[in-house]
Amino acid sequence: MSATTTATGRPVRRGRRRVEPVYWLFLLPSLVLFTLAITVPGIIGITFSFTDSIGVGDWSFNGLTNYIALFGDPAILQSYLFTFGFSIVTVLVVNVIAFLLAIGLTARIRFKTGLRTVFVIPMVISGIIIAYVFNFLFSNSLPAVGSATGVTWLQTSLLANPDLAWVAIVAVTAWQAIPGTLLIYIAGLLSVPGDIYEAADLDGASKTQQLIRVTMPLVAGYVVINVILGFKGFLNAYDIIKGLTDGGPGTSTRSIAMSIIAGFNGGDYGYQMANATIFFVVAVLISLLQLSLTRGRNAL
Repeated sequence: MSATTTATGRPVRRGRRRVEPVYWLFLLPSLVLFTLAITVPGIIGITFSFTDSIGVGDWSFNGLTNYIALFGDPAILQSYLFTFGFSIVTVLVVNVIAFLLAIGLTARIRFKTGLRTVFVIPMVISGIIIAYVFNFLFSNSLPAVGSATGVTWLQTSLLANPDLAWVAIVAVTAWQAIPGTLLIYIAGLLSVPGDIYEAADLDGASKTQQLIRVTMPLVAGYVVINVILGFKGFLNAYDIIKGLTDGGPGTSTRSIAMSIIAGFNGGDYGYQMANATIFFVVAVLISLLQLSLTRGRNAL
């Protein structure tokens, strides 16, 4: 119960709003499905992270052995370094390009509606299909162009170069991710009242000054949301990397998700469950960061 006071100072009690039973009836199927599909498997997976299970057959508890081994495994540490580095670079590339495109596609230009449709096309194509198409381009088309033009560094596939393969992965991932980020930025730019720009024009502000001092502060909430959501999404990178390099050359482009799945298929079930548990904790921490950064913002 909560209490307020009237003009005469007498307390008036308000009861909590009663939840209709039908709400719980509609909630129950989703709650059951979520529990069976997410919660229960998650608890089982965390339990197996404390075992020596290979995925089949007998197993026994081994305490924190898997977790201790993870922090001393160079391959696991490499996958985390690659995944976080790849995610940070891709977030920067995607947001910069998407924001610039959004500014262009909300300006007074011809055919901007048609152009928006064209730029959104990569978002609706499967990641694995995109990866195989670009794999062919990087492995065949670009080397052929390099040989024909005499450009030495193009004559071999970027995907076969352990120092440059990540560049190809960033480029392809950004190509697919930019449309979703672009749509959010377009929504943000269209939500800015036009009279603010008119006032800025009257004050003599240039287009660059309007962008920096008017547009950027008003769409800052959209920037935060795109950065956080993009970073969380890129941490789970799998299909594009699988189709482009399969984690190679060697293990130079193996992501966390690829390490976990490879372990499941290779008989390291309990060990990779520990890896998945740590990855889950990292994702939860990033989600909490997102909530703290976006709390109180009315961007979307």
